[in-house]
Formats: sequence, structure tokens, C-alpha cells
Amino acid sequence: MAQALTLTIDGAKHALTVDDPQMPLLYALRDELGMDNPRFGCGLGQCGACTVHVDGEAVRSCITPVGSLGTAKVNTLASLGTAEHPHPLQAAFIAEQAAFCGYCLNGWLMTAAALIKHKPKATEAEIRDGLSGLKCRCGSHMAMIRAVLRVTQA
Repeated sequence: MAQALTLTIDGAKHALTVDDPQMPLLYALRDELGMDNPRFGCGLGQCGACTVHVDGEAVRSCITPVGSLGTAKVNTLASLGTAEHPHPLQAAFIAEQAAFCGYCLNGWLMTAAALIKHKPKATEAEIRDGLSGLKCRCGSHMAMIRAVLRVTQA
């Protein structure tokens, strides 16, 4: 049975009707609302490419049912920063040249942003632990960790 939902995404309200409230949030964002982030990676919550913030917490949108959100606020990478005013993490990723293909960056940036919000002075060990579930097929892991350390050690 179709369900009408109102989602707050990146500060804007979006009304949509879904046939199945168990549909992943990722599908609502990409297919219903036409957003090009987050990315579809594994579809199993294992790689992190689909990470968004729900009420400030990093969650895997590919396994989060859209009908479970209620009044929660969803933030995507689009709300993190802009080209003119990048988030400190985005600036650090650029400075460290921490991307090869960039497909996984959504997950790394959104997970790291939630991590440093809760632990602004995270150590390298805490960063490695907090980002341990993320995958990067290009092997840019070390540069990405250096970028996050750049922010936490600033």
C-alpha cells in the first residue's frame, strides 16, 4: 500500500509517495528525488558509499528503510560544504589528493564528518577504527586517513 512521506533532506522538505515503506532511503534519494549522491556501492551496508547523516549520525542509506525516518533530518554530501566554502574535511581531502576515482568519497567524507563532530581531536587509532568499515577499490585509504588527521590535528 502506498505511503505518503515528507522527508527533510539537506534542510529542504520533500514530499514523496512510496509503494513500499521498506524501500531503502538510497533509492528514494537517487531514484525518486534525483540526487546523485549518495552512491550505490554494495547494497548491503558493507562498503559505505551510500552513507548519509540521519539526525547527525552516519548511516548506510542502502539498508535504512525510508519509512523508518519519521521526522528525522537527512543530510547528504551536498550539505557538507560548497566549492566556495568547503567543509574542512573537503579541503583536507583536496590538499592530501585523497582520491583516485572518487566513487567512494561520499562515504568517507560523511563518515569522517560524523566522527569528528563527536570526536574533534580523534587520534589516528580512533580515526582508523571509525573508518574501518569503508571500502576504496583504488587504494586511497592512507591519503584519506591523512586528510582526516589533518582536520583533527589542526
